[in-house]
Amino acid sequence: MNGKAPGDATPRDDAIRLLARREHSRAELVTRLSAKGHASEAIAECLDALAEQGLQSDARFAESFLRSRILRGQGPLKIRQALSLRGIEREMIRTAFAEAQRQEPGGADWFALACETLARRFSGPGDTPRERARRERFLAGRGFDFDQVRHALAHAWDLASDQY
Repeated sequence: MNGKAPGDATPRDDAIRLLARREHSRAELVTRLSAKGHASEAIAECLDALAEQGLQSDARFAESFLRSRILRGQGPLKIRQALSLRGIEREMIRTAFAEAQRQEPGGADWFALACETLARRFSGPGDTPRERARRERFLAGRGFDFDQVRHALAHAWDLASDQY
């Protein structure tokens, strides 16, 4: 024990504890630290200091979040919305997507990701309109746009058979 009562942690202590587990956006940290009863002025000062020290960065959070969601098979629409809900500004979201395009060999290929995601979930395109609609809803719910959904329905299993 550190000799402090559980409620005596400073905003910095709590923020560092949260950031040690994973990246957090500034807005997430404000919410979490407010819920722990810290004053909003103390939270703002703490987060400004952490950002200056490079310990908290919304840009780094956005890039990390984007990579993790791509690995989960989520599409660009859902990822953009989730980043926005976490307090990331539109310009920073655009920058994170542009950076992902540059870092990935050939760029982040949303059409290929839609195909892979669909082929992992379903063994084929479906025999009835109802089954095909189910696959469309699955991809739309994952955040893929209309063109990506159509492409995946036409090519997902071609791609899967080429890879195996």
